[in-house]
Amino acid sequence: MAYDIVVLGGGSGGYACALRAAELGKSVALIEKDKIGGTCLHRGCIPTKALLHSAEVADETRESESFGVKARFDGIDVQGVHAFKDKIVTRAWKGVQGLLKGAGVTVVEGEGRLAGANRIQVGQEVYEGRNLVLATGSAPKSLPGLEIDGERVITSEHTLKMDRVPTSVIVLGGGVIGVELASVYRSFGAEVTIVEALPHLLPTEEESSSKLLERAFRRRGIKYELGVFFDSAKTTETGVVVTLANGKTLDAELLLVAVGRGAVSAGMGFQEQGITVERGAVVVDEHCQTSLPGVYAIGDLIPTLQLAHAGFAEGIMVAEHIAGLNPPPIDYAGVPRITYSDPEVASVGITSAQAAERGIEIVEQVYDLAGNPKSQILGTSGAVKVIAQKDGPVVGVHMVGRRIGELVTEGQLIYNWEALPSEVAQLVHAHPTQSEAVGEAMLALAGKPLHVHN
Repeated sequence: MAYDIVVLGGGSGGYACALRAAELGKSVALIEKDKIGGTCLHRGCIPTKALLHSAEVADETRESESFGVKARFDGIDVQGVHAFKDKIVTRAWKGVQGLLKGAGVTVVEGEGRLAGANRIQVGQEVYEGRNLVLATGSAPKSLPGLEIDGERVITSEHTLKMDRVPTSVIVLGGGVIGVELASVYRSFGAEVTIVEALPHLLPTEEESSSKLLERAFRRRGIKYELGVFFDSAKTTETGVVVTLANGKTLDAELLLVAVGRGAVSAGMGFQEQGITVERGAVVVDEHCQTSLPGVYAIGDLIPTLQLAHAGFAEGIMVAEHIAGLNPPPIDYAGVPRITYSDPEVASVGITSAQAAERGIEIVEQVYDLAGNPKSQILGTSGAVKVIAQKDGPVVGVHMVGRRIGELVTEGQLIYNWEALPSEVAQLVHAHPTQSEAVGEAMLALAGKPLHVHN
């Protein structure tokens, strides 16, 4: 069977590519061994955000009297949480299936493998495509000598099927996944300790944002060990004992391993067919073309941002590139990043450290959410930090606070349109909203601060 495009993997990037290619009049086959939607829809973005919303409701119930509302927190109904989560996931899954069917995409259920420059083999069937798009995604990683047993030592995927709220959890890894799930477990009532080898939580974020998150986590009772490596873990009858490289030991009911996700490329036939793979990830050019002509790779399979919306963008770009529309490459600094913990951390553009590395002279402005009435209504602390090139455009927007992730879209537009602080300062932000925090920072950078204490 021959198609214009055969996509291997039906996650965010894969199905986005298939949909856009079909819109452009291409015949498309989409091969998926599990469920359309991939990690994001079934084991990542969507279910974890459902858990985080349940966690937010739990916290607000505990804090209700501070808002003048009498309510009683009786605990977490784990099965009820799963029912809420699964309802959201199932609805979205059916929606994506309907979109693919409506677009005329041929969906093939089965495990595919690259069998040639233009062939994907699924069982005994071979699907030929003038172009192939590899989108096989990623899987949770572990550390040497650390065995995931699914009982005492678990990954994020096991969390989504938990049958109880543990009394205590050690989270190995202070990146996005670790921080989000640490936030969930704490809201559900567990004692939580995060272990991170680098000096700060969310080490790729602006350092000031990481420090604000750490301060908020301390207030929430979330403990952390920073700048120390994991050494070993030993399971016991009641839990797990973790030994750190400095000799310190920690014990808890569960050890959640959140040290990142690795590309799924082993055994897929990629290298055998001449595709360059480095450290498990497929190497591509700026338009996601591999070293094998006519074959592209997108999403978590390549060494770009492991974000569903980055995968969407890559899938769309590849479909348009194949169709000859000559789309521009993706500026990954301009892709928004959000950690949905409480408080949330959001950013777009570059950090001050990256600016220094690139020799960019910058000016900065921080607006504390203590001066933002809507943030006070929500009961959140945090800040918006804006970084601009001296006498030039905004190059970074970094934010911390409850529900602050909703503001990153404005930051995305500001960064990607290379707006000057003075230009943004002319825009009127609605009052009272958290978006005013962005406007206030821009007013201050433009030399006409309003509610900013310098």
